[in-house]
Amino acid sequence: MRLHRLDLTAFGPFGGSQTVDFDELSAAGLFLLHGPTGAGKTSVLDGVCYALYGAVPGARQSGQGLTLRSDHAAAATRTSVTLELTVAGRRLEITRQPPWERPKKRGTGSTLDKAQSWLREYDGTAGSWKDLSRSHQEIGEEITQLLGMSREQFCQVVLLPQGDFARFLRADAEARGKLLGRLFDTHRFAEVEKRLAERRRTAEAQVREGDAALLADAHRMQQAAGDAMELPELAPGEPGLAEAVLSAAAVARATAREQLTIAHCGLAAAESRQAAAERDLADVRELDRLQRRFAQARERAALLEERADGYHQAQARMERARKAEAVAPALELREAAEAEHRRAAAAEARARGLLPETFAEAGAAGLASAARRSAEELGGLDSARRAEQRLGQLVAERADLEHEERSDEDVLQEAETWLAGWDESRAGLQQDVESAQEAATRAEQLSVQREPARKRLAAARQRDEFARDTDDAQRQVIEATERALKARAEWLEVKEQRLNGIAAELAAQLTEGAPCAVCGATEHPAPARKDAGHVDRETEERALAASQHADEERAEAERRLAFVQRALAAAQGEAGDTSTEELAVQVEELEREYTQARGLASALHTATEQLRQAERERERRLTAQREAAVRTASRGARRDALDRERTALEAELAEARGEAGSVAVRAAQLERQAALLTDAADTARVAEDTAQRLKDADARLADAAFRAGFDTPGAAAAALLDDAAHRDLQHRLDAWQAEEAAVRAVLAETDTAEAARQPDADVTGAERAAADAAGRVREAASARDAAARRCAELDRLSARAAGGLRRLAPLREEYDRVARLSALAAGTSADNERKMRLESYVLAARLEQVAAAATVRLQRMSSGRYTLVHSDDRSGRGRSGLGLHVVDAWTGRERDTSTLSGGETFFASLALALGLADVVTDEAGGVRLDTLFIDEGFGSLDDQTLDEVLDVLDALRERDRSVGIVSHVADLRRRIHAQLEVVKGRSGSVLRQRGGG
Repeated sequence: MRLHRLDLTAFGPFGGSQTVDFDELSAAGLFLLHGPTGAGKTSVLDGVCYALYGAVPGARQSGQGLTLRSDHAAAATRTSVTLELTVAGRRLEITRQPPWERPKKRGTGSTLDKAQSWLREYDGTAGSWKDLSRSHQEIGEEITQLLGMSREQFCQVVLLPQGDFARFLRADAEARGKLLGRLFDTHRFAEVEKRLAERRRTAEAQVREGDAALLADAHRMQQAAGDAMELPELAPGEPGLAEAVLSAAAVARATAREQLTIAHCGLAAAESRQAAAERDLADVRELDRLQRRFAQARERAALLEERADGYHQAQARMERARKAEAVAPALELREAAEAEHRRAAAAEARARGLLPETFAEAGAAGLASAARRSAEELGGLDSARRAEQRLGQLVAERADLEHEERSDEDVLQEAETWLAGWDESRAGLQQDVESAQEAATRAEQLSVQREPARKRLAAARQRDEFARDTDDAQRQVIEATERALKARAEWLEVKEQRLNGIAAELAAQLTEGAPCAVCGATEHPAPARKDAGHVDRETEERALAASQHADEERAEAERRLAFVQRALAAAQGEAGDTSTEELAVQVEELEREYTQARGLASALHTATEQLRQAERERERRLTAQREAAVRTASRGARRDALDRERTALEAELAEARGEAGSVAVRAAQLERQAALLTDAADTARVAEDTAQRLKDADARLADAAFRAGFDTPGAAAAALLDDAAHRDLQHRLDAWQAEEAAVRAVLAETDTAEAARQPDADVTGAERAAADAAGRVREAASARDAAARRCAELDRLSARAAGGLRRLAPLREEYDRVARLSALAAGTSADNERKMRLESYVLAARLEQVAAAATVRLQRMSSGRYTLVHSDDRSGRGRSGLGLHVVDAWTGRERDTSTLSGGETFFASLALALGLADVVTDEAGGVRLDTLFIDEGFGSLDDQTLDEVLDVLDALRERDRSVGIVSHVADLRRRIHAQLEVVKGRSGSVLRQRGGG
């Protein structure tokens, strides 16, 4: 990196615009930046740092950059820093303007303008500057990538602050580690330590979780095993926990199996004792049953003895019932004859009760003779009934004639009334028909006018709409034309940019050894490089496609405008110049008149139909009038014939009905009288027959009772039993006999009699003994089941614990491996003898490189006396790895850098800074640093040492570097001819440059 020019405007103490020509200063190789205290020497370096990184070093950076503005600057002058430099073979110009609170252009007060940045690159071929970016982020990323250093590294390597390195010499390992960590970006190694620690904690938590689950299973096994298992006194994560738990579980399982065997034996013994108790209980229960059986038989025998008289009486009652069964048929026959006679006598009494009193004493023969006489009289009334029916028909016919006469009179009256107003009604209906015909004609005329009016109105509306569309289409054509022109300009600009950078695009396709597509050369010593704003083929094609698309949109807009204009002309030709509102009023008036005419014309059919119906009604009423007159003329002859026939029939009927109201009534009286007499004669004959059969049944019953041994028929009837009583009595006799036989059988049993002679059986004692034996069996079975469950639970928990240990084994191995690595990286492992953290180890290697590079210059500055060496010994209780000692060649002893004097500390820190710059430069990818600045510290050197230091700095110039010394030592102004002086004044500081190459 080489600086060429720096422009400062209203920056720091500089109220106006100041320029530093580094090319002129660097020609001498060594130049001096001096000035009184507070003049602004450091502000020049701040300007370089701000231009590159947008921020100034250390604590001087505050706020958003507002403090960088000079208090001496005019209100209308904006703060600006421009730096021109060459880095990585590219000449760049960076301009940065911090936020600026400026006066408002209108009114009073101020407004804040945002910060701005520009990055340009000089194009040697075109001889002009080319813009690369205006983005703060893009410019920062580009500069950081080109320099390979962050702002902190740049301030330490290029702007060598001697005070920081003097403190670095005297600092402890922790402070050195922070500085080196910022310079060499060893944060990734600290992240490795942190990641290892996190992985160790995560694995440890998982192992502890697995051990906790194992301990939980162990507690469950202890609960299942009771006192047969002791848990290890170890916490989750402690070594040996798994083996201790498995060992305790094995002991618990063995003990549980022994207890299960003992429980099996106890259960077998209890079951044997229970079987013996059950057999004893069965024997005692059998003895008790036999004894109770014998006692019950004795009790039943005594009861039978007490009931013997009742049994004998029942036997006698059963014998009498068997004898009475021989008289039962005669009894049943007599009862049937008596019931039949009672029914016949009742029927005779009812039939005689319906007859007149004149027939009360008549016998069956007299009643039959009277019935025959009534039937003969009834046969003589048939002709009288027919005459009576005809008389009813004549009366009905006469009434119909009178009704027809009244109806015809009404028809004639109504016809005369209607026909009287016929002429007036016909004239009104004819007038309605003519009015409707006129309205229909008017509607047809209006209908012809409606359609042209509608078309003109529609054309007028389209004319108005097309007029609006024409305005819109014209505006769209203008906008599309502007977009097309803009897109074409952008495409031409992109194409020009691509043509300007086509060399870099062709260079990207070059392959070592392959011929160039342009010149054919196979060697490509300096291929062009793509800059940040390079335009490739794809970008150009997108711009071309956008331009073509814009042209298509413009053409489409023009086509739509032409279409709308043609449509507008056609609509204007059809609608004319009449306004849309006037045409709408005309169409509305036509529609109203047409609707009114249509409404009147729609009544034409109705009026015509009403006229036709009225004419038909007139014809119908004339016909009805004529027919009614004819019926009236023929009705008189029919009336006279009906009257004569009615008179003859009435005389005949008066003779036939006698005192009855009518022939039918008389016939009904005779029919009822004949039926009653016939029924009474029949019931009288039946009653006489049933009385004779009852008398015969009484004689047969008396004979049957005497032969059966009964004194009277009533005694035989009393001895009879019905089916239910017979079954009940037979059941009692059978039960007594069965009970007697059963009692005799029980008393005759040998084992029962033998049991009765023995002492009473103790069933309660035997049951108690059997229950005790059963309880002991249940207890033994419960103990056996509990032991079996204990064994099964212990086996299950042991298997689960073993499975958990198998699953945990890879995780435990991972935890052991990660824990060892984490402890080793953190410096806490016993394998890490010097207790060095990983980051400290890397920084120690970098510090060793820095010490070696610094020693080369330190030996020249100290005339070979001092050498810087790196030490990895521990200091006190701290960690080792970042120690820094100086070896004194005069004494041959190694001592701490804090023992150096003030001047020795200066050139030692200067050597350390230069060595650090070399190492950081190599670390940053070998970016060459052609311009360095050294800030203060030269006043502590004597003349000889100052000469040696300047010789070392001159040696840097031999490597084509320029070194700027920032100091106010007067002797340096005599020794160094190229100078940049900062002169301060009341209006701000200014820069004076002289003595350059």
